[in-house]
Amino acid sequence: MTTPRRRATPATPEDATETGVPAPGSGAWVVVPTYNEADNIRTISAAILESLPGATLLVVDDGSPDGTGTIADELGVADPRIRVRHRSSKQGLGRAYLDGFGVALGGGATVVVQMDADWSHDPATLPALIGPIVGGHADLVIGSRYTAGGGVVDWGIGRRVISRGGSIFARTVLRLQPHDLTGGFKAWRVATLAAIPFDGIHAGGYVFQIEMTFRASRAGARVREVPITFRDRRVGQSKMSRRILVEALLVVVTLRFDELRGKVTGRLAHGRRTARGEVAAASPVRDAAHDAPGAGPAATDGPSVGKGG
Repeated sequence: MTTPRRRATPATPEDATETGVPAPGSGAWVVVPTYNEADNIRTISAAILESLPGATLLVVDDGSPDGTGTIADELGVADPRIRVRHRSSKQGLGRAYLDGFGVALGGGATVVVQMDADWSHDPATLPALIGPIVGGHADLVIGSRYTAGGGVVDWGIGRRVISRGGSIFARTVLRLQPHDLTGGFKAWRVATLAAIPFDGIHAGGYVFQIEMTFRASRAGARVREVPITFRDRRVGQSKMSRRILVEALLVVVTLRFDELRGKVTGRLAHGRRTARGEVAAASPVRDAAHDAPGAGPAATDGPSVGKGG
């Protein structure tokens, strides 16, 4: 369900500058999935909206037992830029993102950003992330740890090998140009995101990030990378596991095999719904009403937990 949206109010400094120029981030929706992020949600929300004061922040909470969803509701009551999508249970990062994407598309977003709630992705980078899209130079922008100027801190050697190795493997097998394919800090031009069929996208953490970039690239999207410094989560435990990575690598091989057999092309398969069609089929964003729990774009079953990293 989505928290009720307050009635429209006169423009504030968050909506426009004193000269009438739209505030940074106007038209952008920042989709942030959460599960047990009660210690982070207040501070990360404030930082996101400080960086993009004109944006809408959509928190997609998978029934966090620590009360993250309740805290997000309170934030939404205090700030009309914050929306909350409540889901009944933990169903995987990919499902949460697809659900949030559907809400953002239905809400009239022009740019959709995806990022973590745990401070691994620095909100201060948001203007640089959406810049190439706003400027008309890109359709998908990846916050990259593995391009010039990017990096990772607070990680052990094991996780570095897993993350970098996963990106190199996917890049080689799928013949993709971006260097960071497992990261989850991205900005999408709405037309590009809406053209990807949501049904059939795998729902896991790593595999979701890889497959979305793969499908966008094959559809002709202009993909750019901007350097970021990725920091391990400030509070809580990482949700990544080796099992998730192994399953993701298997899906990478499957994607390549399907492409060789002609099942994956740059065009949408006949009869498959695009994201726009998924939005129409899912519960729309409604003012002063709650959407049905768990409603949203479909995804095939994949790893139940995980994140880009």
